[in-house]
Amino acid sequence: MGHTIHEKTKLQQRVRRLRGQVEAIERALEADADCAKVMQLTVSVRGAARGLMAELLEDHIRMHVSDPTHDRDRARARGAKHLIDVVHAYLK
Repeated sequence: MGHTIHEKTKLQQRVRRLRGQVEAIERALEADADCAKVMQLTVSVRGAARGLMAELLEDHIRMHVSDPTHDRDRARARGAKHLIDVVHAYLK
């Protein structure tokens, strides 16, 4: 994933946030927290993982398919933009 170097700091921040959320689940389990609390924490991790995946997919599309902001082929640029929008909508 060499193309992620460009966005490395942003991706690392997302991963750290995700790690913190997983650690919160672990702490809740160790503290015998209410099952609803553990489930809510788990849902948060799922959302964070989806957000990370959306970011990775968008970067991949921009680097390996077409960057809509720079592609001179307007049809390909529109297609890439549409695909990026679909990825984000699907992974919400």
